[in-house]
Amino acid sequence: MTCIIGYLRSENDRQNILTQLDQLKTAGATKIFQEQPSGTKRDRPQLDKLMADVRRGDSVVVARLDRIAHNTRHLLEVLESLHAAGASFKVLDNGLDTSTPHGEVIRMLLGAIVDFERQVVRESQSIGIARAKREGRYKGRKPTARAKSDEVLALNAQGLTRQKIADQLGIGVASVYRILKIHAIPQKKSKKPLKKPVDTQKRMARKQTREPDAEQLSLF
Repeated sequence: MTCIIGYLRSENDRQNILTQLDQLKTAGATKIFQEQPSGTKRDRPQLDKLMADVRRGDSVVVARLDRIAHNTRHLLEVLESLHAAGASFKVLDNGLDTSTPHGEVIRMLLGAIVDFERQVVRESQSIGIARAKREGRYKGRKPTARAKSDEVLALNAQGLTRQKIADQLGIGVASVYRILKIHAIPQKKSKKPLKKPVDTQKRMARKQTREPDAEQLSLF
């Protein structure tokens, strides 16, 4: 059974909350997720619950677009998640409804805008890296644990434990194990002291000296 699900968020404004509640109920919302004010815009546990609860054929309704997303990319993520779940999305103040052809075009347009923003960011990063290289300020990415394979192998050859190797190189001990496993170097096992061979003849001689002769005992 499909239903209309409302979502609202307000920052410490009771009148605003009541207004949103009234709008969502008028739109037919039978289930409403109310986000409590939090320290960050990204922290939205009620929105996460809504996404987990929504089913095919449901319609998610908000009073305004900025109530559900904190930027264009986040809005697209919400729309794509609802689309994948088979649910529609409706905004009351501007009439956006993704269940209509017009709303579907807007969803696709938002995807194009987000892709454009990503391309702009990547291009800006490339320009900044190129400038830094020309000026001799580019240091590149910090070396990963795998880039320290030679150092790990050298310290292992010196007999250092996995944990000491990790501490000395500033990497995780799991990375040390992984590097050594790639190079097929087994962990050294502690050697157990070898037992001295037992001299059978001496053992029998000691046994004979301890045990009395049965015939001698019978004489007394």
